Amino acid sequence: MRANSFWQWAEADPARPGLITPDGQTLSFGELGARVNRIAHALRGLGVQRGDHIALLLPNGLAWIEAYMAATQIGLYVTPINWHLTGEEAAYIVENCDARVLIADARYAPIAVHAARQAGLGEQQCYAAGEAIPGFSPYENLLAGQPDTPPDERSAGTLMLYTGGTTGKPKGVLRPLPEGKPEAVAQLGQLLFYLFDVKPGEGVHLCQGPLYHSAPAGFSTGALHMGQTLVLMDKWDAETALRLIESHGVTATHMVPTMFVRLLRLPEEVRQRYDLSSLRNAIHAAAPCPVEIKRQMLAWWGPVIYEYYGATEGGGTLVKPQEWLAHPGTVGRAWPGIQVKILDDEGRELPPGEIGTIYMTAGLGDFEYHKDPDKTRSVKRDGMITAGDLGHLTAEGWLYISDRRTDLILSGGANIYPAEIEAVLVTHPLVADAAVFGVPDPDWGEAVQAVIEPIPGVQGSDALAEEIRAFAAEHLARYKLPRYIDFSDALPRLPSGKLLKRRLKDEYAARFKAD
Repeated sequence: MRANSFWQWAEADPARPGLITPDGQTLSFGELGARVNRIAHALRGLGVQRGDHIALLLPNGLAWIEAYMAATQIGLYVTPINWHLTGEEAAYIVENCDARVLIADARYAPIAVHAARQAGLGEQQCYAAGEAIPGFSPYENLLAGQPDTPPDERSAGTLMLYTGGTTGKPKGVLRPLPEGKPEAVAQLGQLLFYLFDVKPGEGVHLCQGPLYHSAPAGFSTGALHMGQTLVLMDKWDAETALRLIESHGVTATHMVPTMFVRLLRLPEEVRQRYDLSSLRNAIHAAAPCPVEIKRQMLAWWGPVIYEYYGATEGGGTLVKPQEWLAHPGTVGRAWPGIQVKILDDEGRELPPGEIGTIYMTAGLGDFEYHKDPDKTRSVKRDGMITAGDLGHLTAEGWLYISDRRTDLILSGGANIYPAEIEAVLVTHPLVADAAVFGVPDPDWGEAVQAVIEPIPGVQGSDALAEEIRAFAAEHLARYKLPRYIDFSDALPRLPSGKLLKRRLKDEYAARFKAD
């Protein structure tokens, strides 16, 4: 029987390299499988039962992967926590998901202690990976004395990710636990990989993003189920990513457009130093990718760059490299079995070419926001869901993203889409990153504000602002040009690539109000 899941690979081909940690430790599928089984037995011994939740406050590393694989073979929900959160924010998630166990890394000790205390978790429910955390048991205690054989009564578990935390409290995306054995559910999940032309039983996957985010988690654990070697990065760095691709013969990876920009900003001699010929599937999403940036990446890496659009809640589109070259700027057409529609504010379907709110069928099964029925109802309409993004479809079904509804700038009665402006600004040779949003204006309602992160070694100045504005004027209509340009040493982005634009908008709204 051909192996179709991590657990089957661990049994059928135990010597196959399974995981390479950020510090260079290599574990075979067999070695990793044994540790996974021990943790599964330990969790059972703590009284955790099917349908219960565990929370992970961990960096990319062995503990995250093995805890996830253990939990998802005994029917648990796994909630990874963004380690950029404050103790109060992390505590809310631990409490809200009703976590029975919290596993945390010592580097996040203050956050972990606060969360455990507020959630009322005791020492036998909290485990510290790495150095000690006050009030936590050592993580290795979970493995000590446990059998390395598979547990009895195995059943599939899943992630419960929290989303929407940039405004208000984050919401857990809760789905019914999958029915069936873990192997069968893992095999079903591999269908997405086939859409990206990823082949099972071969290759190396590089995880470049944080595992608390849905895409890096899904693609990394999915790669293990496909029988691929998983290489983890702890902290992303452009040249380090190139070095890992060459040294490990990486065939597949998941990225975000910000990484593309950083890679393209490397000196030419650095870019050409590394052999990237092993790459076959560089998959990206999470944010709009400027057309010119993607053209440059395709020219450098060749036709290996795949793009998709989706949400934690479900649904999705896909475009392969040659398709994108024929339809530049698109995020693809609907996955098989998925419907995509553009609706106006009254729920009427709009014709091709007209911008409205993007709705999709979920595809991954129904969901609800944990303990928030009002929020659940707000994103559903006639069996479809929305992430709040605006876009349009062509007559052939190609989807183009305009922006998020919450980011739309209304200036003098005109709709201005910040993503379009950002896509131009980041192509300026002295711009490393850009954020565009609306600020209050007494005459026009809103004016266009840009905050620029210059490339290393370049200082922001009035002269540079005028140079950037003149550059933008060559590509954008006059009413879209930034009225104000400020500079920042670093824009607030998560490692997932998501720009925390709400933080900037709130800061500038308060500034304009004070003025």
